[in-house]
Amino acid sequence: MKDIITAMKEFIKEEYKFLLVMLILFIVLTYPVNYFIVVGGGISDVSSRIQVENGYKSKGSYNISYVTELEGTVTTYLLSYLIPTWERDSMNDYKYTTIETPSDIQFRSELDLKTANSTAIYWAYTLANKELKETKKDLYVIARTEEISSSLKVGDIIESMDNNTYNSIEEYRNYINQKEVGEEITVKVNRKGKEREEKVKVQLIDDTKVIGVVLQYLSEYETDPKVNIKFNEEESGPSGGLITTLEIYNQLTKKDTTKGLKIAGTGTIEKDGTIGTIGGIEHKLLGAASAKADIFLAPSGKNYEDALKYKKEKKLKIKVIEAKSIEEVIKTLEDLK
Repeated sequence: MKDIITAMKEFIKEEYKFLLVMLILFIVLTYPVNYFIVVGGGISDVSSRIQVENGYKSKGSYNISYVTELEGTVTTYLLSYLIPTWERDSMNDYKYTTIETPSDIQFRSELDLKTANSTAIYWAYTLANKELKETKKDLYVIARTEEISSSLKVGDIIESMDNNTYNSIEEYRNYINQKEVGEEITVKVNRKGKEREEKVKVQLIDDTKVIGVVLQYLSEYETDPKVNIKFNEEESGPSGGLITTLEIYNQLTKKDTTKGLKIAGTGTIEKDGTIGTIGGIEHKLLGAASAKADIFLAPSGKNYEDALKYKKEKKLKIKVIEAKSIEEVIKTLEDLK
């Protein structure tokens, strides 16, 4: 043992310059940068994540298209300039403001997934004519503005303003508009399970009265039959909303809208039933084609146009269908021969 320790000391003594250079190089190359590096895409069958009680089985499958991201470091950032299929995605694109922390972004991404699932349940049960009842509706703080300070924090649940409660963000905005600039509002919040009161001042930004935060509702529903949605911890964001809605609807209805096909897709599901755009459409399309999907659903507009262009460039053998609204998508799939 002494011989080994002695040999190690001698090696370090003789090679300390080399070891120091390697240490510095390691630190530099693994230093984080303000980017995610998108390296590819794939698809994932959602039937294992979504279970409707006594739901109908399908011969085909609905698959969420996703992108694979690497942590942004000096190494991965430099490699993205050398590897044609790697792309840089600035973290600033995920931020509402420059004062946000990574935990703020992560919270909002997780809330976006919950909101997408909630909206998917609403539309699937509504279109399938199944029983649905809203049992809870929480109003979350999802961002703070840079222009004015606020004691409210990302993740707070707004319970009341001056002891008043409302059913929509618009009603809260109307209440704030009734106040004078500089006037104080007492906001009761639930912060990490504990109730507390915060004082916020009404201020004016671009002729609009604000209290310095961005708000978002999350609804919960009681359904008949019951539905259970469970995504993995590392999965977040709203881009799986379209496919989640289709899978729930398909389990609720006797007619199998998959027609025995492997259907992949991406897109948010909005409150009005429209399908919202997403990022990384080329990676997601290529991932779907590589996984031998028969159909790829792409949000209408630029997403759809880019998907068609990329399909032609890469000569991909996959049918691309434009997704404007959930009702139109279901009709299109039901009409497939």
